[in-house]
Amino acid sequence: MKQLIQLLTVPAACIVLTLPSLTAAQESPVIPTSISTPDKVETRIGALDFKDGMPSKQTIDKVYDNLDFTRAFEAFVNTYQGVNMAAIRKGFLSIAVKDNEVIIWSELMDAKLLFLTTNADTVYFGSFIDISKGPMVVETPPKALGTFDDIWWRWIIDFGLPGPDRGEGGKYLILPPGYDGPLPEGGFYIARSRTNRVLLLGRSFMEKNDPKPAVELIKKTTRIYPYEAGGEGTSIAEFLSGKAKLGKITPPPPPVFHEGSGKVMNTIPPSDFSYYEMLNEVVQQEPATALDPELMGPVAAIGIIKGKPFNPDARIKKILTEAVALANATSRTLFTAPRDPAWYYYPGSGWQNMLFSSGYEFETPVPEITPEGVKPYPPTGYRQLDARTSFFYGVTGITPAMAMRVAGIGSTYLWTMVDADKQYFDGAKTYKVTLPKDIPQANFWSWTLYDTMTRSMLDTPQRYPRAGSQSYPSPAAEADTDGSTTVYFSPTQPTGVKRGNWIQTMPGKGYFPMLRLYSPLPPFFAKTWRPSEVEVVK
Repeated sequence: MKQLIQLLTVPAACIVLTLPSLTAAQESPVIPTSISTPDKVETRIGALDFKDGMPSKQTIDKVYDNLDFTRAFEAFVNTYQGVNMAAIRKGFLSIAVKDNEVIIWSELMDAKLLFLTTNADTVYFGSFIDISKGPMVVETPPKALGTFDDIWWRWIIDFGLPGPDRGEGGKYLILPPGYDGPLPEGGFYIARSRTNRVLLLGRSFMEKNDPKPAVELIKKTTRIYPYEAGGEGTSIAEFLSGKAKLGKITPPPPPVFHEGSGKVMNTIPPSDFSYYEMLNEVVQQEPATALDPELMGPVAAIGIIKGKPFNPDARIKKILTEAVALANATSRTLFTAPRDPAWYYYPGSGWQNMLFSSGYEFETPVPEITPEGVKPYPPTGYRQLDARTSFFYGVTGITPAMAMRVAGIGSTYLWTMVDADKQYFDGAKTYKVTLPKDIPQANFWSWTLYDTMTRSMLDTPQRYPRAGSQSYPSPAAEADTDGSTTVYFSPTQPTGVKRGNWIQTMPGKGYFPMLRLYSPLPPFFAKTWRPSEVEVVK
């Protein structure tokens, strides 16, 4: 301590510190090549110039054009689902179907309708539910198979056979984003949406090959109306406790139904610059937080921002036009020629469905069903972006009921883009496909052909490009003597082939077939039963 005091009393001028000398290497550290940028960089967008690490004017322009292009590309492949939904709503509005009104296809959908991979086997009905002003009640019909999805095609809740009403019909209370108001004590299945509009998409099965009973049941039981807090679902005791107000129970207004059969409607998203204009409409109509920030980032980077006008200049518009062309080509390639072997249902086969490996959220595979119960897969922690892009480019709707291994409930799908020789389908040729006996379905099965360009039902003089176990709207397919069922695809009905076993094609027009099993059975999931590949008839 004494020495420290003596040191502190020494005048500052007398203190001399001697530092070790620095070597040349220490004075000028060598910059590793791995962190350096050369004066000239060869890239996919051409040569880029950097003098002492600083980009030239030409390099700056190239880099920012490429960055804008990349963001525009990402905005297409990662938001197609929202524009797909907006295109469906535009289609509804084009034939005067307003929000909270119901469109029903009483005579089934046909090939005049541009709608991604719908079918001519079930009675479709749908409605856009507007919850921007408050919660809405939707009373759903019994014996249905349906779902509620938000504007970004995110699943909210099922109704009907796979839903909590288990096919008995029920009252669904759909809550808007951020809703914190009063809720009923019971009597409703409650679901929350992250968007201001929700699509109800339902299908009902024909009875004895007749759609009329299903249509009548849908019209008799379906209702859409605002929720009245304090009314049904609120007890007097809840009111007396001060926890809820007391309201009247008023009869719901009669629903408004529109006929969809025979109507021409386009619900397919555009693949030109107008895609971004439609994307902007979605962003402006929904809350800013409706989409995850990382997905909204590329959208905002190209000038589509909630509450701001979308006015791209000539440079950006040119880039967007180029980007949408490549993004559409990429999405189409993912759907028609997938490279991920996990998307194919059988090894070496053309039959595919990515949902079994990605799940309906494109993240975790579909759970296994074992004698001991459900065996979920652990979360992967990453989104399968290619699977999501491919799915929404070609398919309408998303629900766990489309991707589950539960026997006797829901529906399952397989489609192929190639024949047994791994060639695309030629509308001028004759093909056949065979389903072995004991087709694993508890309800019905069907084939449908789709136009490769529109991903909608193939438009031919048949009107309904389908074949299956039902005898409406075309004759039922007949089994062979060994119990197997063979269906032919060709421009003209092959000699000796019954009408119900033939689907017409068009020379010069590509297509792809899809197999549907409604209420699939265990042999399908165990893969002990499988369809043949589609073979060219020589």
